[in-house]
Formats: sequence, C-alpha cells, structure tokens
Amino acid sequence: MPYTSVSGDFERAGRLSHTGAVVRALAEQANFYVPAEHVQDMAWLQSKLHAKSSLPLTGERLGGVIGVDGSLAPVQVRDGLPSVYYGYAQAAAIWLDLEAMESQRVERFVDPVVLDRAVNSALVSLDLPLAGAYVREGISIQESWRERIDSLFRAKRIEVNRLDQSLLQLLLLLHGTPGAPAPVLPVNCPADGCTREGVPVGVAGGDCPSCGGHLFPTDTLRIHEEVTEEGSNQVALSRLMQVIELLVLVGLTTLLWEQSRYEIMRSTLFILDGPMAVYGPPAKLRSQAVRYFQAMTANTPGAGPYLCGVEKTGTVADYATALAHHEAIKPGELLSLDADVLAVVTNTKNSKTYGKETYWGRKFIYRSLDGRTVVLTVLPATGAPYDDHGGQPEPAAYPSLPAILDVVDRTGSSMYRDGLIPVALAHSKAAFPIGVGTDVLRLVARRKLGLDNRRDQREAQARS
Repeated sequence: MPYTSVSGDFERAGRLSHTGAVVRALAEQANFYVPAEHVQDMAWLQSKLHAKSSLPLTGERLGGVIGVDGSLAPVQVRDGLPSVYYGYAQAAAIWLDLEAMESQRVERFVDPVVLDRAVNSALVSLDLPLAGAYVREGISIQESWRERIDSLFRAKRIEVNRLDQSLLQLLLLLHGTPGAPAPVLPVNCPADGCTREGVPVGVAGGDCPSCGGHLFPTDTLRIHEEVTEEGSNQVALSRLMQVIELLVLVGLTTLLWEQSRYEIMRSTLFILDGPMAVYGPPAKLRSQAVRYFQAMTANTPGAGPYLCGVEKTGTVADYATALAHHEAIKPGELLSLDADVLAVVTNTKNSKTYGKETYWGRKFIYRSLDGRTVVLTVLPATGAPYDDHGGQPEPAAYPSLPAILDVVDRTGSSMYRDGLIPVALAHSKAAFPIGVGTDVLRLVARRKLGLDNRRDQREAQARS
C-alpha cells in the first residue's frame, strides 16, 4: 500500500485485514482432508461409549474446585525498535466453593456477595527480555534467557495460605516425592560443542565437569534451546508459562496433601485450563508429573487427588464438536479415545504411540447432561496414560473420573461455548487485558529496559 509506517516501511495489506480474507478464500477452494468434517457412520463408536451412570460415584461429592490457568504477552517495546521484544507471563489459581455457588441456583435473584465470597484467587507473574535485549552486556540471547529464568525461579514465590515456596523449590519438589524435594536436578550442558548430559546440579548451581561452563539448576528445563536471535520468541515464552502452571499445581496439591489430606484434599478438584501435557524441550517433566502425582494418589484416601485438564481447542476438540453435532455422543456419555479413535482423529496409522512423550493425563470426550462437549485429560491411578502399546484408554484405570464428570455437570458456564465456571474464572484472573493493557505493558517494558530514560536524554540534548 502507498502508505508508510513509523519504521519507514510500506503499509502491508495484513494490517488492513486483507490477508485473512485472501487466505480464507484460497482455503475454501483447496482440497484437503479434515477428520471433523467427515463424521458419517458412527456405529463403530458405540462400543467405546460409556454412560455416566455406569461409572458409579464413590464417596462424597466434591465440594470445591481449584482452577489453574496461565497467560502470556510478548510486546514490541517501540515502533522504532521492531526487533526488541519484552515478555510477560503469569499463572493464576482460583478456588471455587461449589456449595456456595450451587446455593444460588435456587434463589430468584443471584446474590453477588455470596458468589464473590465463593471465589478466592492467587497470582504469580514474571517478565523478561525476549529478543533484541539482554540481561547484561556481552552475552547471547540464549545465555540471557538462562540467567533470567534462573533468577526468576529463585525470586518468584507461590504464596497461598501456608504455602510459601519459590518456583525453584517447587521444581525440585516435582523431581522428588511429595514432601521430599530432590537435592539436585539433571542438566544437559548447553555450551557449544559440549555433549555432557545428566549433570547433577544443586540449588547453588555448578560447573560442567567436561567443559567447565557454569550450569543453572533451571537449565534442566532446556527452554533456552528454542530461543533465537530473531523474532519474538513467543514459543519459548509459552514453554516457560506451561512449566509455571505445572509448578503452581504441584504447590497447591502438595499444600492440601500435607495439611488436609483426609478432609479438604479428598473433596477438591484441581482443573488445568488446557491439557495435562508438557510440550517442547521441557517435555521430560511429563514423566516427573506422572510419577509425582501417582505417588500422592497412593497416599491419599479415596480416589484423590482429583486432577484434570480441559482442552477448548485442537483437533480432538473439533472432532468432539462434530460428534455432538451429529448426535454420535449423547448427553451423559463418555467416549474413550483408544487407538482406533485416535487413528481417525489424528489421521495416522501409528496412533498407539500418541501422546506418550508429552501427556501425563489421558484424553476423554464427555458430553454433559446439559449438552456441553468437554475434552478432559485425567491422570490414571497407576501406570502411564500413553505408551508404545496404546496406554490405558478405558475408564476403569481412572477412579477419579466419576467425581470429575459430576463437577463438569455442576459447573456449566455460558461465558463461552462448552464452558466451565472454574476454567472461566481462572482465565479471567490470568489473562492480560487487550488494548490499553498492552499499551501499559509496553510502557513498563520501556522502563525496565531503560529506554525511556535514554529517549529523554536525547530529547534534552537536542533542545540544548
């Protein structure tokens, strides 16, 4: 377009919303296969459907929900510096009193005070330079990320009631057992040309025995491996956010496990907004999560701890919506996603290995009694949810599932399609506001990078 932007470049059509329309028109004319658009004869699914009534709820109904969600926001610091990105990430946890919420269903008018008292929340947030800016002079962007993540994990703390632990302490706890954190973390040396792996690194850090380079305990996450010199590094920021969400969950479950294992713990559901999975370089945390929470299950009365993730987007969510549209899954029915179903959804012949490297919970599709379609991930009591042989697709391996489905039926939300109230509340606490909120983050980023001061100095020099 014959218009120039602040940086001096020509205006691109994408900024005028032309690109989206063109791509959509091209997609409509192209021929490709989408599993969710080819839902026809569903008779083969009948043997994989389970009525909720066939999964009897043992024990008391759950009385509370803790929802965990994260949000991130990479921002360009200034139009004149398009390569400089600063990032923000935060995770929020809310506690919802189900009994107080349900008491309002019978009232003619909802009491907002009662609902407000039924919800408590906590938040942990962090920020760091993503690209084009560094924590100090003379280091690469990867080293800048490593140093900043280490300092953040030492400084940022999860403080809820009696819980007061840093992110680093929770990371050590995840690598240990409930109540007994690991003394060291396994680290692969990130130095160029060094192939040393599994170096035990304690809280204080250490040196690589092969090359002598300094190692941080947080290097075990390997997030720096996805950091590049160019671009916003939003993917690496998302990896960091998902780790923080998992650590918040570790801290809250451990708190209840230690303080009220026989009361509050056995009546509380923990919900992650998103799947119970870890993607990218930190994916090895998946096996740590399975081991840690199953150790907690073995020492908790009943079927607890009750843990689940809720996926709102993705191929499985699209397929679930299509099934509900064609009435292939009816209200009150649960669909087991075994290798046969996964082969159709993912359009692959090697569906038995699906999820074994990333998921620490198994996926199920449930259509609630009021017609909502929810994709859940649930932790098995023992064993891996996915492995090389198809994992454990049947509900019998998930004794916490009936109580989870009961909460799904009780907490429907109209805030968005197929919504859940705890997930919506956690998202509202964690989300960064758009518009003015982004402008505020940009101003904060300039101040943290010292760019405002330099700009004021240049303007003062120009005036003099």
